[in-house]
Amino acid sequence: AVLVESLLVFTVVLLVHAVVWDRFSWCAVALAIQAFYVQFKWDRLLQLGGAVFQFRGAANSGLLPASMVMPLLGVVMKERCRAAGIVYFERFGIVVASTGMLLALFLSVLAVGITKPVPTNTCILTGIAGSIVIYTMKHSLTVSEVIEVLEVLLIFVYLSMILLYLLPRCFTPGEALLVLGGVSFVLNQLIKRSLNVIEGRGDPIDFFLLVAVVGVVLLGLFFTVLFIFMDSGTWISSMFFHMMTAVLGLGVIMPWLYRLIQRNPLFWLLHFLFQTQTRLYLLVYWTFLAASACGVVFYQNAKRSSESKKHQASTITRKYFHFIVVATYVPGLIYDRQLLYVAAVLCLAVFIFLEYVRYFRIKPFGQTLRHLLSLFLDERDSGPLILTHIYLLLGMSLPVWLFPRSCAPKGTLPGAGALVPYSGVLAVGVGDTIASVFGSTMGEIKWPGTKKTFEGTMTAIFAQIIAVALILIFDSSVNLNSSYAWILASVSLVSLLEAYTTQIDNLLLPLYLQIMLMA
Repeated sequence: AVLVESLLVFTVVLLVHAVVWDRFSWCAVALAIQAFYVQFKWDRLLQLGGAVFQFRGAANSGLLPASMVMPLLGVVMKERCRAAGIVYFERFGIVVASTGMLLALFLSVLAVGITKPVPTNTCILTGIAGSIVIYTMKHSLTVSEVIEVLEVLLIFVYLSMILLYLLPRCFTPGEALLVLGGVSFVLNQLIKRSLNVIEGRGDPIDFFLLVAVVGVVLLGLFFTVLFIFMDSGTWISSMFFHMMTAVLGLGVIMPWLYRLIQRNPLFWLLHFLFQTQTRLYLLVYWTFLAASACGVVFYQNAKRSSESKKHQASTITRKYFHFIVVATYVPGLIYDRQLLYVAAVLCLAVFIFLEYVRYFRIKPFGQTLRHLLSLFLDERDSGPLILTHIYLLLGMSLPVWLFPRSCAPKGTLPGAGALVPYSGVLAVGVGDTIASVFGSTMGEIKWPGTKKTFEGTMTAIFAQIIAVALILIFDSSVNLNSSYAWILASVSLVSLLEAYTTQIDNLLLPLYLQIMLMA
């Protein structure tokens, strides 16, 4: 299974390399080769329990698929913005690619360093790949960009040491690279833009995303350290939690956002949300869907109470939420993508805040949330945090957030790139859901080395092709310009990756589909 997963990732890397064909795509190929070898060292460390931190079990390290996400995203973003003539974001794509390569190399060096005896061949490969990447960075980045890349690496190192210690068994090494690397990059971008706010670059909704992500992460770190010294389950601690959340929100996050957008954040948000009648209709519709999702949770818990205390929600039941999320995102993508962007940021902040309430057992809802959500746990929620619903939201939202709007003057990219914002809907909302439902109910032929079925994968590919046809009918901004073969290849590769990966597919699949469609 690991070999097939690696082969699929190599295929994606080579396809992007064939399209781009520059020094950075060569670096991506070299990085992929060394990550393939180092991945087996990480897997061995995980099996022997010598990986320093406690990582999520029942999964391989996932180093290769995770290592290639940021570099490939940066490479394809650079190409799209270069074609559009937007130099600022072309340079931004180069910084993203360089940062991703350096973070992946750091994780590789860490694995090689703690493996005993020292693997000579892997060390040589890592050294060669590192030399190629550093040589390319030396001749491609300005001094300020090099400093920016090193700042992200420094933040990543400290953030990893803190969070992997505080949150054992929540991530594989690959997932830690994706999640913590992304948070480190966002934090560095926020610091950079806060210091250079006079330049006036950037959209207010971009600042809203940066501040929201950094704000909830800092909030979590603050309370994690605080509740080491006091019991979080008492009423006094709970009152202190709510009070400090209000203080940090109104005293730190709001002024920070005010400095960036140069207007009152609350008034701006209210004006933005209710600016048009279409937005009002969408908000009412989304409120109804949110109530429906809550209804599913309460109904399934009522069934558990009446049947058995050991009752767990089935795979098909968990996929109800995928259908609800698809019904949420598709109208937003068609009618108002900016509103969807901001609404997804608000949802992410609420989800993470509720997870803090559940994790710390904050009264009056902490224990209730623990009871309600325990029904939907699966083998991937082996750590103290429940992250699958947050990963689902991220998987659907990342293609919307990472879409290079400045490099698409008409609001959409040409060819297959027009489907980029729909990557989450196609890969997770349609593909993963259909594969799971049909595979678990009608699948008989299993892919070698996995529990996934041939029938599930083929049905997922077919369903995504139908979804693309429906998008063409209902979204007039999408014009594929006869790039159907590339779309079919992209959908097929990502569906096969879903069958073979042991990483969090809600997070990984949309990013790979976005990379392929942007390429």
